[in-house]
Amino acid sequence: MKFFLAAAALAWTGAAAPSAPPLPTAASDFRLSGEMTQGGALRGTAPPGTVDLRLDGRPVPVESDGRFLIAFDRDAGPQARLTARLADGRVMERPLTIAPRAWRLERINAPMRPTKSTEAFMAIRKPELDRIASARATITDAQGWRQTFIWPRRGRISGLFGAQRIYQGTPGAYHSGVDVAGATGEPVVAPADGVVILAADRPFTLEGNLLMIDHGHGLNSAFLHLSRIDVKAGDKVRQGQMIGAIGATGRATGPHLHWSMKWNDARIDPLLLAGAMPSAE
Repeated sequence: MKFFLAAAALAWTGAAAPSAPPLPTAASDFRLSGEMTQGGALRGTAPPGTVDLRLDGRPVPVESDGRFLIAFDRDAGPQARLTARLADGRVMERPLTIAPRAWRLERINAPMRPTKSTEAFMAIRKPELDRIASARATITDAQGWRQTFIWPRRGRISGLFGAQRIYQGTPGAYHSGVDVAGATGEPVVAPADGVVILAADRPFTLEGNLLMIDHGHGLNSAFLHLSRIDVKAGDKVRQGQMIGAIGATGRATGPHLHWSMKWNDARIDPLLLAGAMPSAE
């Protein structure tokens, strides 16, 4: 469901100086479009004169044209708030209502298998997690976040974002991305412009050959289990450019593309940015 949210519901907070005239309605819009739902993202335009924008108190970058991006975690609560501070000192707020999602849940009548975090495993895994965290902390000037995303590979969707198994009432980890079935060696392309922030030189224990691309404004994509990676860290890539190939490296039961996305700390659903899967080529 697409939203275009105008200023009719805009709430003002903070006291303006008595002599300051109110902003005209047309100039005070928070204009938003996208999916205001768990795992969704919104592109927006801040009110003119905005010098500081925050989502639930956390800073949100705003471009010179007023454009910005926000997104909501898979487990986001029902309410959020955008706050803009204007150059004249006034503060404007926009409450947001985040729609819940009906996640695909599979209930298993068996206990969850305990994970084995041996010292030997963690000696390998911790440096990998550190590299992923360092990559996600990288800030670039990429502008792909402004684009309409495309699918990095067309094919049958074999795994949905947010799907989760419940073991005798105990929830397991949910699926953090979208899986697209395919054969080893089939090409994968960039879903939007960006900068390569991680290109594994050897397979990670779980992700296999891992490629990560920053799209700007805190939005990044990760592509897992690749059979090969065709770009290197620091490369600027264009939407539709070949970046690698489907594989089954790491912890995978067969060849497929796992595409996951994050906005800052929020895990989001790639399907909501790319739309319905087109027919396979």
